Amino acid sequence: MGNTRKIFILDTNVLLHDYKCIYRFQENDLIIPIVVLEELDRLKRGNDLINFHAREFTRELDKISGDNLFNGGIKLGQGMGKLSIETGKPFSEEMQESFSEKTPDHRILAIAAHVKKRFNRRKVILISKDINLRIKAKSLGILSQDYESDKVASLESVYRAIEVHEDFDDSLISRLYEEPGGVPAVDFNLNPSPHQYYIFKNSRVSALAHYDPSGKVLNRIEKYPVYGIEPRNAEQTFSIDALIRPDIQLISLTGKAGTGKTLLALAAALHQDSIYKQIFLARPIIPLANRDIGFLPGDVNEKIGPFMQPLYDNLSVIKNKFKLHSKELNRIEEMERMERLVITPLAYIRGRSLSDVFFIVDEAQNLTPHEIKTIITRAGENTKIVFTGDIHQIDSPYLDKKSNGLSYLTDRMSGQELFAHVNLVKGERSYLSELASNIL
Repeated sequence: MGNTRKIFILDTNVLLHDYKCIYRFQENDLIIPIVVLEELDRLKRGNDLINFHAREFTRELDKISGDNLFNGGIKLGQGMGKLSIETGKPFSEEMQESFSEKTPDHRILAIAAHVKKRFNRRKVILISKDINLRIKAKSLGILSQDYESDKVASLESVYRAIEVHEDFDDSLISRLYEEPGGVPAVDFNLNPSPHQYYIFKNSRVSALAHYDPSGKVLNRIEKYPVYGIEPRNAEQTFSIDALIRPDIQLISLTGKAGTGKTLLALAAALHQDSIYKQIFLARPIIPLANRDIGFLPGDVNEKIGPFMQPLYDNLSVIKNKFKLHSKELNRIEEMERMERLVITPLAYIRGRSLSDVFFIVDEAQNLTPHEIKTIITRAGENTKIVFTGDIHQIDSPYLDKKSNGLSYLTDRMSGQELFAHVNLVKGERSYLSELASNIL
């Protein structure tokens, strides 16, 4: 009877996605192709998130290194398999016919084919987040899978709509208006999650409501403008409520382009500038066609400018709400001068203190679950972190709707008393923008 323990061969992008992934494969054995170490070595210098992950995995490997990495492998821990490194292998005749260039991907395939032949009684699987590499592997008869460890099973928590109750009891809706301290949730015969938002209505009256888990009551929510930005629909009203509610420290705002996610977050941050020492508005840099920003002309500010422009556009929308010499506009400009309002690539935030900060992370769907975790675990006292993004607009070739950090965060944090999530559906940028989002 053959060995039931599997052998997983790890591609570079898996290690960059989760540098602790080697501990997620239980009793199965792991092989890292030598070409993967070459790629990590090329990526270890730089300030982007990918460079940070390359360095972190190299440090992790250094902790467990030894001669046996190249000779039988090193056991990763109790109940876990062995980790080994496989040196380069010659291309088979089939590979030479199929792939003329000896690219890193093809060298990984050559090693996988060698391992499959050598351990023909065991199941050998190539793990890669690169769809094309997985297809190439299967064309050679090599089993291949995506890295599934941190994928969410369902997107239900991300798409969770605001609960709408039609034909609701007049007297209960009236109590939401009459009792400022809130109405016990049990009176509504509901089983709400922490910070669940509701719309109650009938033919005569309606009310927007929020469930407060600390008092186990439902409170009425009123439309509330923040720094010149008026909410235009119920979802935006609920978003502002979550953004300015002091007991909510972590927020995810999802929705398609034009729903107002980042604009609302920035306006709410400015509205509360007296509470926080700094406002950080950041986004990951994902260059088009996966080209490094080093290919772009100009100094560092000119290189990153195009990637940061959407954030400056949101700030301009807010600035344009006020007259030229208004105190609000002067306040924003003073905050920029004093670096109390900072718009920057996400990689440049690393190493800075995250205490007393309102931290907005835009385009969070382009982050890995591990990157999301790294950001949150660095939060200090009196810090609120807001992640915004659209899981249908992912620029990273190695992430999808279920494996990106924004979906992961929303799924794992649902039900926690310091977390709130709002999925914005209605676009408010313009009728043209809404039409394009819906039908194109």
